[in-house]
Amino acid sequence: MKVDLNSDLGESFGRYRLGLDEEVMKYISSANVATGWHAGDPLVMRNTVRLAKEKGVAVGAHPGYPDLLGFGRRYMELSPEEARNYTLYQIGALYAFARAEGLELQHVKPHGALYNALAKEEELARAVIEGIADFDRRLIFVTLSGSKPAEIAEEMGVKAAHEVFADRAYNPDGTLVSRSKPEAVIHDKDEIAERVVSMVRDGGVKAINGEWVELKVDTICLHGDNPKAVEIAAHVRRALEEEGVRIVPMREVVR
Repeated sequence: MKVDLNSDLGESFGRYRLGLDEEVMKYISSANVATGWHAGDPLVMRNTVRLAKEKGVAVGAHPGYPDLLGFGRRYMELSPEEARNYTLYQIGALYAFARAEGLELQHVKPHGALYNALAKEEELARAVIEGIADFDRRLIFVTLSGSKPAEIAEEMGVKAAHEVFADRAYNPDGTLVSRSKPEAVIHDKDEIAERVVSMVRDGGVKAINGEWVELKVDTICLHGDNPKAVEIAAHVRRALEEEGVRIVPMREVVR
């Protein structure tokens, strides 16, 4: 068994510091680097790419809505043309720094509200995937496990990585419980590790109501801005490796 561990990193901006990038980077195999619209800036982007290179971690773009004040977590209505070009623009920004550091981009994972909107709006999902294909059809598109965007990507000839979340509760239909609900985020590291092992080994996890939810697992998201992010990341990786699961970059899982 093998799986990718990813984390959203490079989300500091100017003098504002967010996340524990350097420590979390020790335990993951793929980094989703903010591209300047919901978070990140040129210095942060370059430093994050450089850090990933030092740690042997694959790099992908993490584009979002142009919403620094709201951290990309507020919905915005975009036309297909806007969504396609916003995506292409942000991939290109990160590519400049990856190329400067001698790295190739591996994947693209939309951020926050944009990520969630893709699961509900087929036209928007298609436009974002077109933006990815415009840049490089070999890039892997990261989306919620079993979602419609994964089907759309595969229809369009773009590889899709089915993503699950280590510390998020699931609804019976495989969607994430809204962050507006107090039980949406799981904080206990042992419970998180147990759920992740179940996802990889058994192909699913218990939903918030106790029902079993089947999941395809290519990559697991570990949030880097949690106060216990490093402790959780280390605990999850150790639990997976004890089960004989190899932690590898996304490109080695998605063929």
